[in-house]
Amino acid sequence: MNKQELEKIKKKALEEHIPIIMDETLEVIEKYLNKNKPNRILEIGTAVGYSAICFTSFLDENGVIDTIEREKERVKEAKINIKLAEVEDKIHIYEGDAVEILPTLNQQYDVVFIDAAKGKYPFFLKESLRMIKPDGIIFADNVLYKGYVMSDYNKHKQRTAVRNLREYIKQVTENSNIETEILEVGDGLAVSKIK
Repeated sequence: MNKQELEKIKKKALEEHIPIIMDETLEVIEKYLNKNKPNRILEIGTAVGYSAICFTSFLDENGVIDTIEREKERVKEAKINIKLAEVEDKIHIYEGDAVEILPTLNQQYDVVFIDAAKGKYPFFLKESLRMIKPDGIIFADNVLYKGYVMSDYNKHKQRTAVRNLREYIKQVTENSNIETEILEVGDGLAVSKIK
């Protein structure tokens, strides 16, 4: 992987206010990935490809990342970035809405990283649980959503996202087949290990 290019991608994304994974969140995920070199990772929400590129360093030798992005401009930029970072043989982008694409996938994944439309997290979870391997890990980023999820936030604008993130947390913490930690790194990270 070309680390210099990765730094440039990060800098440009931050300058353009494109949401990318925060450093402290990335550090936590990388610790898990480093310990259990995954063979297949599913990422829901590619943006400009930054997190997927970062994750390639931790794949096992023949490992691959499948990532889904619906915004055409982002897909275009992600493809360029992945090529610049010299990891195009490791990352496959599905173009389109994850809600439509996920039900068509039948792979088994070691790791799932959810970082897309907050209002769709319960649906993403249902699909992830269908494809995650035993002992796999599901990471969900931004689950505390600016602190709204744990407060009595009720403004109309973000109400659906907040309600569905609360539902996501409820599902991963009450399911006896999943062991979940909610970490206060970045904007909240749910780490769910499948028992």
